[in-house]
Formats: sequence, structure tokens, C-alpha cells
Amino acid sequence: MKTKSNSKTILNGTLAAAVLAASGCAGPKTENTGSLASTTPPASSGGTPIETTGVIGSPDATTTISGEQLPPPDPKFAGVIKEDALSSKYWWAPRVVPPKQAPNILLIMTDDAGFGVPSTFGGVIPTPTMDRIAQMGLRYNNIHSTALCSPTRAALITGRNHHSVGFGVISEQATGFPGYNSIIPKDKATIGRILLENGYATSWFGKDHNTPAFDASQVGPFDQWPTGMGFEYFYGFVGGDANQWEPNLFRNNTQIYPFLGKPGWNLITGMADDAIDYLNRVNQTDPSKPFFCYYVPGATHAPHHPTKEWLDKIHDMHLFDKGWNALREQIFENQKKLGVIPADTQIEPWPTNILKNWDDCTPDEKKLFIKQVEVFAAYVAYDDYEIGRVIQAVQDMGKLDNTLIIYINGDNGTSAEGGPIGTPNEVAFFNGVPVPVDVQLAKYYDVWGTEKTYNHMSAGWSWAFDTPFTWFKQNASRLGGIRQGMCVAWPGHIKDAGALRQQFCHVVDVVPTILEVTGISAPEYVDGIKQAPIEGTSFAYTFDKANAGTPSRHTTQYFEMMGQWALYHDGWMLSTKVNRAPWEAFGPANTDPLNNQVLQLYNLDKDFSQSQDMAAQYPDKVKELKQMFIGEAKKYEVFPMDASVAARIVAPRPNITAGRTEFVYTHPMTGLPQGDSPMLLDASYTITADIDVPEGGAEGMIVTSGGRFAGYGFYLLKGKPVFLWNLIDLKRVKWEGPDALTPGRHTVEFDFKYDGLGVGTLAFNNFSGLGRPATGVLKVDGKEVATQTMERTLPMILQWDESFDIGSDTLTGVNDEDYQPPFPLTAKLDKLTIKVDRPQLSPEDIKKLEEGMKQAADAK
Repeated sequence: MKTKSNSKTILNGTLAAAVLAASGCAGPKTENTGSLASTTPPASSGGTPIETTGVIGSPDATTTISGEQLPPPDPKFAGVIKEDALSSKYWWAPRVVPPKQAPNILLIMTDDAGFGVPSTFGGVIPTPTMDRIAQMGLRYNNIHSTALCSPTRAALITGRNHHSVGFGVISEQATGFPGYNSIIPKDKATIGRILLENGYATSWFGKDHNTPAFDASQVGPFDQWPTGMGFEYFYGFVGGDANQWEPNLFRNNTQIYPFLGKPGWNLITGMADDAIDYLNRVNQTDPSKPFFCYYVPGATHAPHHPTKEWLDKIHDMHLFDKGWNALREQIFENQKKLGVIPADTQIEPWPTNILKNWDDCTPDEKKLFIKQVEVFAAYVAYDDYEIGRVIQAVQDMGKLDNTLIIYINGDNGTSAEGGPIGTPNEVAFFNGVPVPVDVQLAKYYDVWGTEKTYNHMSAGWSWAFDTPFTWFKQNASRLGGIRQGMCVAWPGHIKDAGALRQQFCHVVDVVPTILEVTGISAPEYVDGIKQAPIEGTSFAYTFDKANAGTPSRHTTQYFEMMGQWALYHDGWMLSTKVNRAPWEAFGPANTDPLNNQVLQLYNLDKDFSQSQDMAAQYPDKVKELKQMFIGEAKKYEVFPMDASVAARIVAPRPNITAGRTEFVYTHPMTGLPQGDSPMLLDASYTITADIDVPEGGAEGMIVTSGGRFAGYGFYLLKGKPVFLWNLIDLKRVKWEGPDALTPGRHTVEFDFKYDGLGVGTLAFNNFSGLGRPATGVLKVDGKEVATQTMERTLPMILQWDESFDIGSDTLTGVNDEDYQPPFPLTAKLDKLTIKVDRPQLSPEDIKKLEEGMKQAADAK
């Protein structure tokens, strides 16, 4: 019934059929010839040929699966059981493996980098690793993102549009609608889960911006963490960005601190080291097991944190001394010479209505802006180098020829969230506070890019780095926000090495491409839940030189981000005119983003840079594409559209603090993320600590949230109680008791009375309730010892990559002059109580806000 060779067994007969059927392996029986064409049906075909090795029932037997149901059901025992073991015959279920031709997969994507950033697509910043992949394989100049971090990543790992998987915006802006709740539905399993169940070793390194901000604590649930989404191993940070010198870093679900005691440690190198170690462990443990490595560093999202070595290299190249206008022209000429854009491409004039020409900048501005961009460029080059180390490790293992490498430059266009003058502290941007040039120069110039800054560059550079397109990250209706560069290499399989591909693609196309090349079908059921269809289109057909000029198979694609939208169809693109720069995030939002728009029309087949508006010439085409957009929006959960930006940061979410006004802690605890800790902004609150001071006095942190770039701390300093607000590292407001606490039991209390309407005004498109004055009173054993009024309070957010800590302070501190972390509390903490009193709108308040909203609407 079975014939055995050194490499495989072709199963025949009823026993084999029963085993295959019982294990979910039903499907055509075929011998793997190594030919993709002969063994791989389309991913949507519902069946994959079965390949086995060894004698079924023996310990070394393996099998592929059809994949309709994941995980596959356990097969029925097919051995013999008698009353005694000697008369019985054991039987082991075959180990599940991928199809024989399935390659290793290395999926790489950088962060916040536009089309013109890397040298591979005409940029001036050297990216030799990406250049190498382009030379080994193919360059793609027509692949698109969603215009923002979390959404692009959700689409990339699921093969579905970002609203379809709950990521209409970043997780920190989630709202309670299916397209915006930041929860990937159970009927849309990730590529990690699919490959894991088919026998791959799956891993995720770097940025995880797809765990809901309200599920990021150590109480879970962990089903939306990488390890719960099919990635067996995770090494990275959870959230939009991280301090690369001291990140909020996790291995799987456990926070780790590998940088402690290691000056100069940097996550860009640290994650490369860990990926290399992991891939080698997998290879040495089971050389036959293919890997899927999702490698997504935080570079080049702010903060831009390269090592000094790389900053010195870039500085010595003098790439930016002539300014951003000249940089844009140079990138444009480079792109034409490389052939990555058509020779007749046009670029629009410099946008002097929002950004200065370089020649109009002052000497101080030029000095600062050059420093900013050199640090960014060093970060790009440094990151590309470390990616190269990972690829070299794969080559050193002898596995490069059977590894599909997909290297995407950026998850959206270059970020302009530093605003026109840049910022030393991105937390300042998210609180609506620009930092003047003279302050940046005086306080931060010499430490730009070090652990002393959370830095971002001027948007002038960002505009240049998106050449030949316009606008930035967040702008979903413009190619500067959504057009990326991609390189794909698969040695021995892609024969047209060094060539360019120009077919329209989108990040949703990556998953179906991986499924096609691995010979693995998209599952019909995962964990008993019927799966929604994959929404992307495989671009594996472009690997064949004969298909170099074949029209794109992805013909229609919508785009939407925070009320700006577009629709691509067969070369045409309908776009809303940009009505908000990314740094304009704090005003009233467009209340009708579907209709209250100026619509523009472009023929991208003839107008590569989206610079020639044809809406006036083709009004019927505009109407047609708008209706098509509405259809796509309904299909993919885009409605209700919401043009608000900053307001959604403080929107209510179902975290573990929702509905609670009192929090009691009796034990030291660290690492509680901002999204799951008590929110004190725009509210009154009282923090009370019952402590026991030992003989000789005490010091240390009682409770803190945030860190060097924004936050608060309640601590004992040389025995004296202190409460401090760090206002985005520009000002610190301190309440300090006059005397050190004597040995024994004490109650220290900080009472904060907020003088404003709070976040409730946002429901009326009004920010007036946020960031208002407040008065704080510090008390010791019921006696007032310090009183002070803050004229302005933080309106939006603390430092998001720092946690809420009790009894010590992790990562950075809120005031370096007072202490250095961990600053453990040497008094005994008996009880810590936080009571929050959020403002409630009165009927009169509501009436005024409604009238104001109506007047604003009438004015338009």
C-alpha cells in the first residue's frame, strides 16, 4: 500500500486516504516535482496538493495540509491497540510541513519613508542593502500604502484593506466603529497564523502597531499581540514609536531591558542581533523548517535615533548643505537617470503657502534644519545597514537562494509631523506645541538624535523626500502620502534581475503573493470561524520576465485617512484636494468629509506624479469615480468617515480603566502602558499615598507616568515629598514640601483642581475644554505644604512609550535634575489611591457648544 523512497512516500489505498481525510489533508495526491506551476493552484482554489515524506505513522513522517481548516483536526489513530504494548503497534500523526518548494520569507518594511528617501529610488541617502535587493531582483515603483502606520501594517499582514480589519486609523485613535476599533477580526487571520499552521517558523521583529492600545498591558488579553496572531516569536515594541536608546521592549509578552548597563545600546542594532540569533537557532535546530520573518524596525519614524558613527558618516558627506529645494531637484534628476520614473514626469512648484523656500530661511534656521536632516539621513543609512546584516546572516546559513525577500521602503510617505520648523520632542507636536527655533538651537542642537531628544525634522525635508510626488504621511489622497518603493528578490526564481516593474500594487497584495509562491491556500476556516476573502491581488505574476509589461491585475483601490480620500481605477485617480497639513491637527474637523471636498482627477498612466488635474475636463468621470468610491467605502467599513485627528487621541475606549473613577494599589508595579492606566489629563484628581518611612528617612518614586519628554511624578526627594509635572521638557512645575518626612507613618496627598470643561467639548468639534488652567495642592498628613496654579496643562497625551509605574521609575525619568531611574521607593507603600473627577457638561454648556457648532457650520 505504501512505497518508500529516500525522500518521500506517495500515499495510496484506503488507510492513506483515511489518514489524509482525518487530518484535513484531503486533496489531489501528487508527487512534488519542485515546479511551482505543476503543484500550486491559486490560493483561492480551496485545495492544495498533498505531499508526504516517510512512512505515515512513523516518527519521521511529514505531510502538507490542504489548509481549508486551521488548525487541521487531529487525525484518527491508525495503529493497533491490544491489551499489552508488545502486541500493539504505535502510530504517530505526521508532522505538518509546508509544500516542498515553499521558500523562506523575509518581509521587511521601514517606517515613515517616502519614495525619494533611499538611493534605490533616486534618493541621496545611501541604502546599499536595498540597492542589493533591487539588483538581485526587481524594483517596484507603483506600490501603495494607506498613508499611516497601523493601517498599512494591518493591511500588510492580513491581505485585507485597513478598514476591513479595524484599522482606519492608528490604534491610539481608535473609535467604536468596525472600521476604526483597532481590533483585527477573527475572520481575517494574519499571514503569520496561516504560515504557522502550515509548518513555518514565524517571527516578528520591531514595531507592533497592531495591538489595541487598550489591550497592551500585562493582563492582556494577548490574542491581538503578535504571539496571539500567529507569530511564535516576537521581539519589539508595542505602539507607534519608541525611544531607540531605552525602548519599551518586549520578548513575546514579557518586558525586557537589554540596554541596562550598556551605554550606546540601540534597538536598531539590538533587533538585528536578536533576529540573527533567532534565525540561526531555528536553522540549527531544524534546518528543514522554513521561516517567515516579519522585520519592521522603528526607523525612520520619529524619534530619529542613529548612532554617532552613522551621524558622523552622513555629516561628512554634506548631502544637504544646499537646502531642500536643491535636494528635491537632485532627487528628481537621479530618479530620471535611474529610470524609476518616466522621463516626462513633471513636478509641481514648491508649496510656499505652507513651507519656506530654502533661500528664505534665516541662518539659524538653516543651521538647525541641516542638523535635523542629517540625523534623519543617518537613521535611514544605519537602519539599511542593519537590515543588510540580517540578510547576510540568511546567506551565511546557505539559505539565500531559497528565500523570498520583500523590502518595502516606508509604511507611508515621509512624516511631516515635526511641522515647518521640526521639533526636539514629538510629544510636543501631539500636544499642539511648536518649539521655537531659538529654543531648539540653545537647548537641543548639540544633543539632537541622542537620548536627550525625541526629535523630528522640518517638513521642508519631508516634502523633498517624497519627490516626485507632493504632500506627506497622513495625506491619503496624494501620492506623496501613499506611494512607496519596493524591491523583491528570490534568487533562482526571479530571472529578470535588476529590472523595473510598474504594475499598480498595494500592501494588501503581499499576503496573496506569499500564499501563491508557497503553494499554500488561504484557509476557509480558522479556529472554527469562517474566513472572509482575501482582498488583495497576488503580484507573483510580475516575477516572470514575460509579464514585465502585463497590465496590473489590481485594478481598483480606495484610499481614506482622516477624511481625505481617493479612488484609483484603471489608471485614473479621483482625489480630494488636501485641506489640512499634517501638523494642523487641533482645529475643528470637516464635518462632512465625503461631500465637503474639492475633487481632483488625474490620469496616472500619463501623469506619473499626479500633477495635472483634469477634473474640469472630465466631470462625468469625477461623478463616476465618486460613486465607485462610495461603493468601496460601504464594502470595506470606511463609514462613518471622520476627519478629526487629535480629538480621537482622547476618545473613550474600552480599556481596563473605562468607567472607573477610583484606583487603589497596594503593591509596587511597573510597565502599565498609557492606554491602560488612569488618565489624568483635562480632569481634577487626587493622589493619596499612605507610606511608612524607616529610620534614617526615605526617598524614591511613589507613582509616575510618562518620562523625560512629558509626564508627572510623585516622589520623595531627600525625604521631602515632591509632585512634578513635566510639560514636554520645556517647563517643569514642581510642588515640594519644606521638610523631610520623619520616620513613621505618613499620608502624602496631591490634589489637582481642573478649571475647564474637559474632553466633552470635543463631541461638539470644539477644543476649548482641553489644556485649561488648574491648581495643585500638596499636603502632608492633611496639612497644605505647597500650592501652585498652572496656567496651561497638557491637553492631549503623555509620553506614550513610557509607562505608569508604582514604587520605581522605568526607562527615563520626569526630571533628570532630581533623580535617575529606577529610583526605588525606600519607604513602605501601604496604599496608593487615585481618584479622578472628570468635568461634566451642564445643560447650559451643551447649549452654548451646540450654538457654536451651528454657527461654525453656517459660516462655511
